[in-house]
Amino acid sequence: MATTPDVLPPAATSPPSPLPRTPPGSPVPPAAALRIVARRRPGRLLAAGAALLLFGLVLNSLLRNRAFGWEVVGRYLTSASIVDGLLLTLWLTALVMVLGFALGTLLALARLSDNPVLASLSWGYVWVFRATPLLVQLLFWFNIGALYPHLALGVPFGPELLSVKTVNLLGPVLTAVVGLTLHEAAFAAEVVRSGVLSVDPGQLEAAASLGLRRGRVLRRIVVPQAMRSIVPTAGNMLIGTLKGTSIVSVLDVQDLLYSAQLVYNQTYQVIPLLMVATLWYIGVTSVLSVGQYYLERYYARGASRDGLPPTPVQRAVAGWRRLRGGAGGAR
Repeated sequence: MATTPDVLPPAATSPPSPLPRTPPGSPVPPAAALRIVARRRPGRLLAAGAALLLFGLVLNSLLRNRAFGWEVVGRYLTSASIVDGLLLTLWLTALVMVLGFALGTLLALARLSDNPVLASLSWGYVWVFRATPLLVQLLFWFNIGALYPHLALGVPFGPELLSVKTVNLLGPVLTAVVGLTLHEAAFAAEVVRSGVLSVDPGQLEAAASLGLRRGRVLRRIVVPQAMRSIVPTAGNMLIGTLKGTSIVSVLDVQDLLYSAQLVYNQTYQVIPLLMVATLWYIGVTSVLSVGQYYLERYYARGASRDGLPPTPVQRAVAGWRRLRGGAGGAR
């Protein structure tokens, strides 16, 4: 009876060991004694060095260029006229955002409704106001008196009960509020609509199968999840509105930029007063960005299994503790 020869299995191939080679006969060092060397990244170091060099050049230009007039900037930074303009800018931004998102939410709900008339009218509003430049809208509302000299309330084809002249009704500030609000509502409607559409429809179907009321579904399921998509875009809109209010200076509204213009028209210190307005815009925008960051963290709870990442303050505290621990170990 013929027997088949034993076939030896091929030797298992294994990846090369990351351990350093040792001379024959010498003992292999334990893994704990091996030194881990980080991979060298010369390109990253060169990029960081070039960025620091560029930052140093810009900083040197800002500090040593006398044309900026930093002593004039310090003198007018907290002057009464500049602070009054800043307060009007903040008030205008807050009012426009509240009214714009209130109207935008109604437009978004109309756009999402099954009523074709409401959906079509909402789409037309968004189309018109997003397609028209903001400056054109403000100038149109500022000159509305040429189109409608007076507004009247009364019985159709009958006597007028109340009549008011448009020139006396729409001043520069009210014109700015109306124009900015109508323009903001068109963008807010799309932000709210996209946030609602980002919610998984399966969750709405599950809530309906459980017999939950529509108001409770909207409050407990739709809004918390939609806010994850709404808050980042709404934060950007808020910052954009803050900076966009500077355009109302064409209507002689004494906002922050207009107040700075009034001062440098008298003192001829154009660059220092523009730097005053710039520093205030940067400061307020930075505060709003911090608020947006923590609001995003609030609505991001439960979105990730790993939990929320540490905040910049928490990372700074952890780094300080590691630094102190390393210094204490060295001593």
